[in-house]
Amino acid sequence: MTYCVGMMLDRGLVLMSDTRTNSGVDNISTFRKMYHWEIPGKRIVAVMTAGNLATTQAVISQLEERNKAPSERHNSLLEADTMFQVATIVGNLLQDTIAARAADNGQSAAGTFSASMIVAGQIEGMEPRLFLIYPEGNFIEASFDTPFFQIGETKYGRPILIRGYDRTMTFEAAVKLMTVSFDSTIKANLSVGLPLDLLVIARDCFTPCHERRIDAGDAYFQSVSTGWGEALKHALDALPDYQMASPLRDAAE
Repeated sequence: MTYCVGMMLDRGLVLMSDTRTNSGVDNISTFRKMYHWEIPGKRIVAVMTAGNLATTQAVISQLEERNKAPSERHNSLLEADTMFQVATIVGNLLQDTIAARAADNGQSAAGTFSASMIVAGQIEGMEPRLFLIYPEGNFIEASFDTPFFQIGETKYGRPILIRGYDRTMTFEAAVKLMTVSFDSTIKANLSVGLPLDLLVIARDCFTPCHERRIDAGDAYFQSVSTGWGEALKHALDALPDYQMASPLRDAAE
């Protein structure tokens, strides 16, 4: 499994993904799930993937080929006129890839090859945009009501994002919030794990303003993980204690 988050801020976009693709007692593997392409000063497009690895890699490989050799059909992410067209290209390619694999293996195998993606980026003269691509190829766009998207193991880290998100927050605060969300997910689910990939895209800056890989020995991640655990314990201790005795029963006696 995996866990990826794409977040829209007034300042731009923040993306984070894990890299675990398989987990077991003696079989743990990692694979990159975040990719981006750019034309400095003109556009930047990022894609994060979750689901069947063969499917997502087939889609990414085709996008790479199209971006290296743009055609007259304008099916390259680096040629599309808008981010909506970028999302359409990725959605159609994902749908076609899943359908082709299902056809080769029988229609009942469609779920086996399922995948979803997050597409984010900005084209010169337009607003930064964020999309969630479903396995069927259709998609939705982030808005004030839905300012971030998750794919993969979403349930463990979602409450953290809902409580802590603020559209006006700084990039640093957003990264801290995401780090807590990922730490909570990693603690709860073996199928999500370090290293994590982080990409920050500032508004009207068509190249990453921050990009890094966070591994298991990262001092900041360990500090946040430890601090969050201790803060939760302190917060729990500060809440009113539950009373086992019933006031009504005590009064009756």
